[in-house]
Amino acid sequence: MQTEKVVKHIVKWLKDYANNAHVNGFVIGISGGVDSAVTSILCAETGLDVLCIEMPIHQAESHVSRAQEHITFLKENYSNVSAIRTDLTPVFEEFKTEVSLQGKQATVDMALANTRARLRMTTLYYYAGLKGLLVAGTGNKIEDFGVGFYTKYGDGGVDLSPIADLMKSEVYAIGTYLKVPASILKAAPSDGLFGDARSDEDQIGASYPELEWAMTQDENGKTASDFSGRQREVFSIYKRLNTANQHKMVPIPICDIPKNYK
Repeated sequence: MQTEKVVKHIVKWLKDYANNAHVNGFVIGISGGVDSAVTSILCAETGLDVLCIEMPIHQAESHVSRAQEHITFLKENYSNVSAIRTDLTPVFEEFKTEVSLQGKQATVDMALANTRARLRMTTLYYYAGLKGLLVAGTGNKIEDFGVGFYTKYGDGGVDLSPIADLMKSEVYAIGTYLKVPASILKAAPSDGLFGDARSDEDQIGASYPELEWAMTQDENGKTASDFSGRQREVFSIYKRLNTANQHKMVPIPICDIPKNYK
């Protein structure tokens, strides 16, 4: 990958899009992970306003410290960056008092995890509307179009996706080029939706390098029967998640009404 050219291309794309939309810049949620770190720097490089928002909900301390470290890094290097902290923990807890929590614990836990992401999306769009900004997404290609590892209408609810055509390994390469803090580059990827230290790999059952391999094999027309051992296991994980999450990757189905019915 020609990293410098990719960075300049994305920055120009972001700036052109914002200017054509007649907005002031971008708002982005900062999680302490590499995807939001890279995306926020790319947005900052446009010279337009960038509002970074911390939105903790029972967040692991390691995530909070990395997010704060990155925001400090941004503000020290870019005069167009501002930041606010919106603690959504009380909102989340109040939500839980108004809904049923009955059911299988794993199902309830997943529904609540997705609720966290949707509360954050609502917060981002509140500030976007208030300040005339676009919500910048942080999903990469594996998450958005490979295994669908994001929350529909949560972190998937964005105005534009600057790094969605980049594999996770490419995001790391850009992060290194942009001098993202080492603590973020070295941290295990995690969505932080469960308030503990579980990683993305813990949830998915495969690492990002493995998933990138599986995505490439799938695009080349391979099937699980072409592999054995760990490779077959990883490929099967990829295909299962890719199939189950197609509803996130395709447009919302619309029931077309025959013209003679109208």
